[in-house]
Amino acid sequence: MKVKVISVLEDNYMYLVIEESTRDAVAVDAAVPKRLLEIIRKEDVVLRAILTTHHHWDHARGNEELAQLFPGLQVFGADERIGALTHKVTHGQELTFGAIRVRCLFTPCHTSGHMCYFMWEDDSPDAPALFSGDTLFVGGCGQFFEGTAEQMHTNLTQILGTLPKDTVFCGHECTVRNLKFALKVEPENEMVKEKLAWARQRDDEDLPTVPSTLQEEFLYNPFLRVTEEPVQRFTGRTDPVEVLRMLRSERDNFKKPKERPNPQAMLAFDWGLFGPFLEKK
Repeated sequence: MKVKVISVLEDNYMYLVIEESTRDAVAVDAAVPKRLLEIIRKEDVVLRAILTTHHHWDHARGNEELAQLFPGLQVFGADERIGALTHKVTHGQELTFGAIRVRCLFTPCHTSGHMCYFMWEDDSPDAPALFSGDTLFVGGCGQFFEGTAEQMHTNLTQILGTLPKDTVFCGHECTVRNLKFALKVEPENEMVKEKLAWARQRDDEDLPTVPSTLQEEFLYNPFLRVTEEPVQRFTGRTDPVEVLRMLRSERDNFKKPKERPNPQAMLAFDWGLFGPFLEKK
């Protein structure tokens, strides 16, 4: 099982998971078809399915176009708002794509229909991989747009936190910002300092910080450390759910980035839709 990390838009990741024996492939969060098609051609694979973590445009925008280009393409997700959806999946449901096995993990909060995907191959030396979308990031977690701190606590501790402590591929490159906040929460945490220095170097070299591992996340991600004394001291709370709620509130107001261009406009630029208007007369 080979995973291609594909950077798109401002800070999104989509992924192409390839079964190397058959050259069949599954895409996760196919937001930009043009870029995905380039990788499909380069890798000489056949796209069999799309796994969509949630309906937001920067994760699902390419589904309709890809479904037209690949008749019979299967599109999996847990939310009816996902474009071109052919198979609505439920928590614990398992899917098979050749030798690749997938377990669907329902993690509502960022959106009410958010699904993570845990993938592995039987009898393979490769580590399993969690595709966590906008639920779990390197050093952080997703915003609670359509859910509660109680839901996110369940997601992080009971659904994702109990998985094998292996590879995590998340939906966005926000590691440096997340770890700057983690350092504010735990200024004496050496693991946070080391990971932040590494992430800054990767950022300077324009390289991704994904994947991480669950084992590492428990050492520096404050949202997975809600029972640790320094994190509780920072929030002024001891109940884990209340600690998480306070962390999310603090993170939402932590060094908010400067106003960015309209996301739809950015996508239009990425697709070259403004080209005719920008050409010189």
